[in-house]
Amino acid sequence: MKLLLVFMMISPVFNTYGQQASELLQFRENKVIPAVIENNVLKALSFYPELKNTTISFIFKTSIKTSVMQAQPVFTTLLDRRKNRRYRINISEHFELLKSQMPITEIPDDVMIGWIGHELGHILDYEGRSNMGLISFGYRYYFHPSFVKHAEMLADSFAVERGLGNYIVATKRFILDHAELPQAYKDKIRRLYLSPDIIVEQVRQLEEKKLLQKLQ
Repeated sequence: MKLLLVFMMISPVFNTYGQQASELLQFRENKVIPAVIENNVLKALSFYPELKNTTISFIFKTSIKTSVMQAQPVFTTLLDRRKNRRYRINISEHFELLKSQMPITEIPDDVMIGWIGHELGHILDYEGRSNMGLISFGYRYYFHPSFVKHAEMLADSFAVERGLGNYIVATKRFILDHAELPQAYKDKIRRLYLSPDIIVEQVRQLEEKKLLQKLQ
């Protein structure tokens, strides 16, 4: 009897979790995702229904110069029709600390979701550009520092607009408040990306807008 009662109490939890997991599976289409981060990647993708059919590979790298993650079009596909374009998100296997390394898979889930969400913001930006426009984007990104700030803030804004604001804040605070992260990296985040306070304000404004729409 006791076992039956316990089962009855926990079965709705399992059903809810199973339903959520099943709903996320629809976002796996045309995606290559390492199993160890699949749940977080699918969660981030669920905020971008526009990218449901977009071909994206999530690839672990030993290291990525000056970055932890990096969203890029596959260059050879820029020579083909736009509908055949593919993308990849490179992910550093380790998070570089002052005196050690942390496997990227050990960062909190909400931080990982926010980080992936930001990179998907870049891909959403790329999707709105022509092949030649993307080549121009790459040139300006690598040779014009002011454009880098514009591109990174735009990716943050896309993520916030699609409901990832709290995850983006979690990512920023994880970086800025982490005692073992190099100061130079923190300074880069402060210089090029939206601040947590600005994102919190954007989230508040979006929530107010949604509430007003419901009341109309």
